Amino acid sequence: MEEQFVLRVPPSVAERLDRLLGENASTDDKSLDLSFEEDGRTGTFVVGNDRFPASLLDLPCVVESFKTYDDSVLIKTADIGQMIMVRDSSDAAPDTVEYRHGLTPPMRDARKRRFRREPDLNPELVRRVEEDLLNISAGGPADNIDILISEQEKDGDGSDRNASKKPVEEEPVSQPDVTEAATNAGEPDRSDSDESDESI
Repeated sequence: MEEQFVLRVPPSVAERLDRLLGENASTDDKSLDLSFEEDGRTGTFVVGNDRFPASLLDLPCVVESFKTYDDSVLIKTADIGQMIMVRDSSDAAPDTVEYRHGLTPPMRDARKRRFRREPDLNPELVRRVEEDLLNISAGGPADNIDILISEQEKDGDGSDRNASKKPVEEEPVSQPDVTEAATNAGEPDRSDSDESDESI
């Protein structure tokens, strides 16, 4: 099974990797290694004799990767959900396992700006509503209906004021009796071809 990751390195390391992949590498840059510790999130990236700390971070969204053989047809190869971030020794390690930003500038702070926020729900209220639904589906009464009404009153719903009002009954709209028009009773039905130009 093929797995793909995004490798993000500092600019100085990127230049060395370009030289290594472009076959212009010096003898010092020939070795390249990446190893992780037991937690699977922190590791070490080695280029030549230099060692850099690395972290495995989850991306805020899935990124698709494609390959092409003829520069016109793209073939999807994988869904990428993680990034290996290599940093300088002086840089601080990330404090979370999820990377805050996406890979492109429009996806900056993507989790906060672009995705729907979870609603603020009271877990106790959810539990009581679930119990009521189970009781109702079993044929019993709703025990916590008064609690739900008091919760709605606290929210300023105003449903108790609306409940005291009698519903307004709409009068049925009387439709006129539609009878078939007898104006064309003696004439046969005409088609579009009958209305053609008769000057020919």
